[in-house]
Amino acid sequence: MNHYQHPSAIVDEGAQIGKDSRVWHFVHVCGGARIGQGVSLGQNVFVGNKVVIGDQCKIQNNVSVYDNVTLEDGVFCGPSMVFTNVYNPRSLIERKDQYRDTLVKKGATLGANCTIVCGVTIGEFAFIGAGAVVNKDVPAYALMVGVPAKQIGWMSEFGEQLELPLTGDGVVVCEHSGASYRLEGNVLRKKEAVK
Repeated sequence: MNHYQHPSAIVDEGAQIGKDSRVWHFVHVCGGARIGQGVSLGQNVFVGNKVVIGDQCKIQNNVSVYDNVTLEDGVFCGPSMVFTNVYNPRSLIERKDQYRDTLVKKGATLGANCTIVCGVTIGEFAFIGAGAVVNKDVPAYALMVGVPAKQIGWMSEFGEQLELPLTGDGVVVCEHSGASYRLEGNVLRKKEAVK
């Protein structure tokens, strides 16, 4: 075993867990899950069979990552945030053949207690505020808050709000990384700092 696993954790046969990952107290990882390197699964995390988790993700306490959820590298899932995989669940109606795919792209942050309704894509380095309810796709670098979530700004890869309008044109430089961000219409793109 090339990862740490607390004695109380249950990892079903067949699960793939990458090097230097940490599986903490009372975690359950189902046999079909694929988990990358350097991942942290906090206390009481559940990972379903049809789940892919990229490298360097941090999944905080009490998060259930259900079937058909994919997390790319470097995703942060805050404590007790929620994924769903059925849009219109009923206890008396079987809908396992209606799971909707959810994709969280590289570097995104999902704040504590937020809810991600199934079938959406969260863009690269987007930032979902605590308690927000996301029910539609989120652009890369977007800062989303509220119920339902709406965009109120843009975030840098460093994790700080950028001084840019929601739409229009503009360029701003991150004081921490030196990277510049260019807004064109309603799309934000990053340009690496010149070294």
